[in-house]
Amino acid sequence: MNAARHGGAPTAAVTSLDGMDDLELLDWRERVARLYLSPVDLAGFRAGRDALFADHPQSPVPPPDRPGFTGLRYFPPDPAAVVEAPLRPATGELAVDTGGPDGVVRYRRVAVADTAWGPLTLWWIAAYGGGLFLPLRDATCGDQTYGGGRYLTDTVKGTFGRGLTLLPGDRVRLDANYLYNPSCAYSSSYACPLAPPENRVEVALRAGELAYHG
Repeated sequence: MNAARHGGAPTAAVTSLDGMDDLELLDWRERVARLYLSPVDLAGFRAGRDALFADHPQSPVPPPDRPGFTGLRYFPPDPAAVVEAPLRPATGELAVDTGGPDGVVRYRRVAVADTAWGPLTLWWIAAYGGGLFLPLRDATCGDQTYGGGRYLTDTVKGTFGRGLTLLPGDRVRLDANYLYNPSCAYSSSYACPLAPPENRVEVALRAGELAYHG
């Protein structure tokens, strides 16, 4: 797993934030969490996300692009992009130098999901409060989708449920229709952790968010 400055999870810019920016970022993250936890369907979710990206001051869409922004691009919804998989324990961790004010961030393996797409490691961000993180890179990356990969969840940023749902009996439900780009897919002002080799699958997941073209 490495950090990229080009290649979305809503995230803080790598530049320093003043007090008002901090409050705007707080509002952004609350709105993201509310959208993920809301009862809207996939179409409603995508519409809500478009509205946030178009108007919010913490949108990762660069300000010069916003006047002409007409919405994010997605693959059509695909019911077959939803899978359930057993979880098995995993150990070890990775240290990622973000190249920004976050410094070195450690990610601990918590489980491996043996999916129909291939095995995927679920990571725990070993920082204050922590959070579950699932990046992945599939065969569409670099062609139809962002080359660095996409995310299914990053709970530090409020993306609860939808892409990843824990089930009873050490199982997990993954919905690739909710794959989304990291913030660095929109602007080089962001540094984002990308999918490590163990989270790269050979199949083409033609679901979720497409590459951004500003």
